[in-house]
Formats: sequence, C-alpha cells, structure tokens
Amino acid sequence: MWCQNCSHETNFSICELCNQQTVPVIPTEVYWCQNCNIPLIKEVNDISKRVCPICGESTKYLASDLRPVFPEERLLIEILLDEPMKYKDYSVWANNNRYYFNGKTKVISSKLYHKYDPEYISDQLQNYSKCNSYDFFLNNIKKFVSANRSRLCMIIDEAHKFIKSEAKNYSIERIVVSFSGGKDSTVTADLVVKALSEPTIVHIFGNTTLEFPSTLEYAERFKNDNPKSIFRIAINQEQDFMSVCEDIGPPARMMRWCCSMFKTGPITRILNRYYKDENILTFYGIRKCESVSRSKYNRVEDDAESVKIQKQKVASPIFYWQDIDIWLYILGENIDFNDAYRLGYDRVGCWCCPNNNERAQFLSSIYMPDNYKKWRNFLISFAKKIGKPDPEVYIDTGKWKARQGGNGIKAAEDVKIKYTNCTAEENAKIYQLNRKMDDEFLNMLNPFGKISKELGRKLLNETIVIDIASNTPILSVQPFNQEDYEYAVKIKTMNVADHDDLQRMVAYQVRKFNACRKCLKCESLCKFGAISISGGMYHINENKCKRCRMCVTSKYLDGGCLMDRYLKTKTEKG
Repeated sequence: MWCQNCSHETNFSICELCNQQTVPVIPTEVYWCQNCNIPLIKEVNDISKRVCPICGESTKYLASDLRPVFPEERLLIEILLDEPMKYKDYSVWANNNRYYFNGKTKVISSKLYHKYDPEYISDQLQNYSKCNSYDFFLNNIKKFVSANRSRLCMIIDEAHKFIKSEAKNYSIERIVVSFSGGKDSTVTADLVVKALSEPTIVHIFGNTTLEFPSTLEYAERFKNDNPKSIFRIAINQEQDFMSVCEDIGPPARMMRWCCSMFKTGPITRILNRYYKDENILTFYGIRKCESVSRSKYNRVEDDAESVKIQKQKVASPIFYWQDIDIWLYILGENIDFNDAYRLGYDRVGCWCCPNNNERAQFLSSIYMPDNYKKWRNFLISFAKKIGKPDPEVYIDTGKWKARQGGNGIKAAEDVKIKYTNCTAEENAKIYQLNRKMDDEFLNMLNPFGKISKELGRKLLNETIVIDIASNTPILSVQPFNQEDYEYAVKIKTMNVADHDDLQRMVAYQVRKFNACRKCLKCESLCKFGAISISGGMYHINENKCKRCRMCVTSKYLDGGCLMDRYLKTKTEKG
C-alpha cells in the first residue's frame, strides 16, 4: 500500500503517519493479442485483460514484463540465427534471454554469443543495415501505444501527483533531477519537468568517464533540446579509472569502488558547491523491480543509512514501473532516448560494469571493440598478477566479477591496522604508519575534538585533542620511534569512559591515512560538507565539522574506510 498524501509505504489501508487512506500497489502482467501482434499491460486483477481493446479478440498471457526489440537488435539476433531479415515484419519483444516473434517464444542461449567472431558479426550488420527499415516497427509501436493508452494516462497521472506532493515543501531552486542518460532517468526527467511545469529545473549528469559513447551523445542532445534546463556535469578529473584498477584491482559485484569514486563523489561535490548547507529534493529514476537490492528501497528515502549522499531527500516517481511501462512512456510521449537501447542493451551505465550481463559484454565486443579488447587484456594481466592458474578462463567465465578482498594485491597491506600496546603508558597504542606523521594526519583527528599543538609537550612534539563538549583533553598524539616500524605514532586516550571504543575510532583514521585512495566516499558521507579531498590530500574543515563522528562509525562506514572493504584479505584477522 502507498499513501498519496505523504508518500509513505505501509501494509495498512490507513497511513500510520498522516491517517489518510492508502492505495494498493497492484502488480501487472503482459498479455498478447495475436490478431494485432502487440503486448497489452494489464493489472493482475483486471477482468478485461483477456480482450484486446483495439480488435476485441481474446488475448493470452505472455510474460511478467517485456521490452521492445528495435530493428538493430532484431537484425543482430537474426544473424546469430543465420536468418538475416527473416523477422523484419514481425513484432519482436524480449524479456531477458526470451525473445517473442509475433508472440512465439525463442530462447536465445548465451552460447550463440560465441558462435561467430565479433568482426564477422559487425560486417554482417553493416551489409544488411541499408535494408533494415524502421517502417514496420514504428507502425507496430503505434498500435502498442494506442492499445495501452489508458495505462499510459494512469501511470502519468499517478507520477505527476507523487512529484507534486513531494515537491510542495521545496522551492524550485532546491529540486534536482539525477540524470544518468539511461531510460529510467530520461523518463523521470520528463515527468518532473512536466509535472512541475518548470523547464529550468536543475539536472545533474554524473559522467563516470566510463560511459557508452551513445550516452555522451545523448546527454549532449538532451542539453541542446532543453536549453532552459540547468545542466550540471559531475566528473572526477583527478582520478584515472585504469590507474586505480592497477593499484587496487578492478571493481567487482560486491566491490564497486568505482561508484563512489566516479559517480557519487563527484555528484556530492556539485551539490556542496551549489547548495552548501541547504537540504534538497532529488528525483531519481530508481525502480523496485530492477534488482534484489533495489527491491528493498523505499519510494522516498531521507535517512542517513539509506541515502548515499547526505543532505538530500530522494524520491522515485517511477519506483513501481516495469520495463514495459518505461517504454510505453518513451514511445507514447515520443521523447528522445539513448541509442544504446536500439542495439540491444537493456541497461545503460558504465560499459565495463561488473554487473553487466553476458549479452552486454557481447554487444560491447561488437560495438566497442577497442575498449572491449583493452579491458579484457587488462583483466587477464590482473588475473595473472594475483596468481590465477587459468587467467583467460577466470576472465571469460566472469569469475572476476565475484572477486572479494585484496588477496594478491600489494595495496592490501595499507588497510591492515598494525599496532602495539605501549608498555610505558596505560591506554596508549603505537600505530604503524606508511609515511611520516604530518599535519594531514593531525587534521584527520578533527572528528574527536579541537586540535591543539600549543597544549602539547613541545620536546615530544605532542599534540592534544580537546573534547568540545567537556573542554577536556581526550587524546595525546606524538610521533614515535618503534623498532619494527619505519613510521609510527603513539596515541593515548584519557578522560573518557570507554578507551577501547575511542581507540577503535582512532584506528579508523589511521587506516584512512595509510589506505586512502581518494574514493570520495567520506565527502559523500559528511552531511555538513566538512570533508574534502583536494590536492591529493584528505582535509577536514574544523569550522564545518560538527563532531557527529559518522565518518568514524562502522554503521555508516564499515571499517572506517571504504578501502577496508575492497582490500581486506582472507587471512587477515579482526
């Protein structure tokens, strides 16, 4: 159930938050009219679902969801089946590896992707491209839109109400659309602009530097076609993706460091630059049915644990939409979209993302051959470096995507917190550093209190950290000579109830100092904009820091540093 008044999801017919009537979220399924050769989107409890609204003929259940197959992808499938142009006048749709030709099912096995060399397929596509007309496809889509017009009107109306409800407490200057260049953010952007009748709304495009060429082309078209919109581009120009891969290994499904470094982090910087301490509303193109992880989201998120970027409330107008709803809107409203979908990609993000399916990899080998070969060669060399006995098999079977931890990677040593207990002083630990203790290290202690060199013993080069609330010293910090460590620091806790808890948080900052790869996660985490990475240095602004300690709390940042998750080895204890 969903409350249209306050956007709260609930299991009750009356909303617990505002006491208003809720409406059910009704699942849909797809039926097929054999006479019209089109899919029909029907709610599960719709008694009219067995009749086509155009011809009145009976229909049959086809699938839970569908996407259209454009002529470019249809031709590719025909080439794999050794039947070029056979289905040019067929209504072709797909759901995962199942393709429907005039309602008849063909399972396209991933084995077909290895049937021919990419060069041969590319040549065949070129040979037949001139006679691969869009005429039949467009006429068929007109019928599809016409038959599902009532569904289109209904989802538009509901989305507009949701958008207006969420936006009512925000000025237009504090409303943002997150624009990725994919189909979902395309629809979300169009819905928000139309619902609010506001063409000047801010769009933030996160250019990860790993975008499909067609995504960059589409983003440029979108900007030109919407000249009144404020179009901001968030990009990390300080890091090079391949260089980071060489250092800490490629991203994997459970280790997508790239998202923080090349997407969330740069977007945070844009928000901090233009909105500073203001709270904003961001409309996202997130849908519940996309993945298991997203099925656990709420349509509206605004708590610190759920929102990747602080100081924003996130709302998803298309949260309950299926793929076929997205395409009904795009084709029915006649809006421009990313051409990668015409080629057969069902999702458009980073072209080398470990979450991409086998079909996406196959398509990239055809349409992005140079990038594909470069990436595969790197992965094979990486597999050899970490000691895989059959590196090509490890890569081509996709096992690299399931990689966890930093086994075999030199950088993994940096996340290990090495210390000894000081025998001369109680509650003091001597931590190993991988470089000399300096002002950057001391600055990283700002979350614990005010940094004071003046109160420390000058002969020992000691620095004292003073708790802001009690105005008492809680940390003594000094560089230290330790026999086994080239660089070390001694940190003593004092005047606190739980010495171990404070030392644990201090150890997190030691890890950051040793292991920081400028992933920008900490920037995104700090809701006060106190943390910044600039000039290759980690900096905490003491005037902005509120000592909330989120950045040193495992609930919000496991291990105190994102690199701990990506580089921790199986043999490491603790």
